[in-house]
Amino acid sequence: MQNTFALRGNLVYTPACGELALHPHSYLVCENGALAGIFDTLPARYAGIPVEDHGDKLILPGLVDLHAHAGQFAYRGLGMDLELLDWLEQNAFPEESKFADPHYAEAAYRLFADALTRSATTRFCLFATLHRPATLRLMALLEAAGLRGFVGKVNMDRNSPDTLRETTAESLAETCRWLEESADFAHVRPMLTPRFIPSCTDEMMAGLGRLQREFGAPMQSHLSENLSEIAWVAELCPGTRFYGEAYARHGLFGGACPTVMAHCVWSGEEERALMKENGVFIAHCPQSNMNVSSGIAPVRQFLREGQHVGLGSDVAGGAHLSIFRAMTDAIQASKLRWRLVDQDLPALTMPEALYMATKGGGAFFGKVGSFEPGYELDAVVLDDAALPTTRPCTLAERVERVVYLSDGQPCAKYVAGRRLF
Repeated sequence: MQNTFALRGNLVYTPACGELALHPHSYLVCENGALAGIFDTLPARYAGIPVEDHGDKLILPGLVDLHAHAGQFAYRGLGMDLELLDWLEQNAFPEESKFADPHYAEAAYRLFADALTRSATTRFCLFATLHRPATLRLMALLEAAGLRGFVGKVNMDRNSPDTLRETTAESLAETCRWLEESADFAHVRPMLTPRFIPSCTDEMMAGLGRLQREFGAPMQSHLSENLSEIAWVAELCPGTRFYGEAYARHGLFGGACPTVMAHCVWSGEEERALMKENGVFIAHCPQSNMNVSSGIAPVRQFLREGQHVGLGSDVAGGAHLSIFRAMTDAIQASKLRWRLVDQDLPALTMPEALYMATKGGGAFFGKVGSFEPGYELDAVVLDDAALPTTRPCTLAERVERVVYLSDGQPCAKYVAGRRLF
């Protein structure tokens, strides 16, 4: 029974979108990092295994952040009155240029890694900056913390400041070197990251396509976030029917290339059809969409179509790293869309938001984000005793109150069966 232990507490997870599984005061058994089962009482075959008893606390699957910018963490909450392209010019690009300084990058990424470790997030897809040494340092910090996920060295060879742009040849060479050097990491893996089509030439995208086929790395970028951005892409890429084709024609849009696309606020029917056909994951980032005036993504439409949908904090377009906050923002934004835009698309429910935050986004990493047998044990333990109320609450109501009212910081956290704190 080596590497076998149990957690005891109030277990909550979402085996299907909209379905909430509730197991009060139950045992969750972990064998070699994966779920063996949930039991009211421990079976005889597990007699004597270590039990970590969390009493009346809540135990949820670890949360998944499918889209965030680690290099923007220092200025989250600033410039939230600007639209996307202005916000990039005035906030994002000047800040990210500072990561050429290894001392600045070290300090900034330590702040980010510490905050992510303390959060309820266990898996992630992150943008770094275009600086290879700083990106490797971020990966090292996250690996040492025990977290798991993907990090991308950003590519930009046009339409960006001189301090935040490489030549096409330089960028591809640095990316290739970074991919080779990333082989040293066991759990924080590289992810190709063209920032978005306006900042990447056709030559850059073709080169990244070649690197993807050589190294087999997944890919992340932005898609159909903002109307001005979409119009710009149409000018830069004549002959494409929609934004996604600018990625697809280089083999960087799902299929053999596992892909996460952030936002998709304005993705039309053809674009969504290609995303579904190719298995592209959508990272829904509701707070960012509101902050930089992008719009309200049709998440209900995504779910009805059977798209792969998870949530993203999109720090610093989103001001909060907490995926609990992303859940509440997703629900509230969907209510506004239902009321003001399309009454055929009902608002999201809490179980649906929890599904996107766990199993929906976790599917990008494999069997992650649920307490079903065979899933990797990612779990967070939450104490709602600090949220007193005179009202008797069901287990489902306790989870809802934690999502809406807590700071999202767990009192214990497990990643792939390993307890981090």
